[in-house]
Amino acid sequence: MKIPAFLLRRLYLKGSLAATPSGFEFQISNKLGSGYARRLLPLTLDGIELDMASTTFEIEGKVVSFDAVSNDTPFTLAMNKTTTITYNGGAMAEGDHKVGMRFEVAGLGELGFDFSDTASAKG
Repeated sequence: MKIPAFLLRRLYLKGSLAATPSGFEFQISNKLGSGYARRLLPLTLDGIELDMASTTFEIEGKVVSFDAVSNDTPFTLAMNKTTTITYNGGAMAEGDHKVGMRFEVAGLGELGFDFSDTASAKG
């Protein structure tokens, strides 16, 4: 069973996209059901794949690189918890952008979604 992108898009916290001095960040919050990914794929920004080593998420106070996600170090989305995704590989201009996120979930295969939002400046 494949989960449609329009449902996964609900993970994104609208308005959380922010341009940082070295990249950008956004937040996701799981209201769909607990789950985990055993593999993350590169984020895309305006259709361009980004370096996974420069992309991180924070889980239980620990910052994990996208390329470190595995069966032993999964990307976990607990219910009603907010996770910040950060890209530190190059500045992003303020304004309208489209971000895509894809991941692999055991039993479901590759899933993904994208969102469009206006990035504001953050410190």
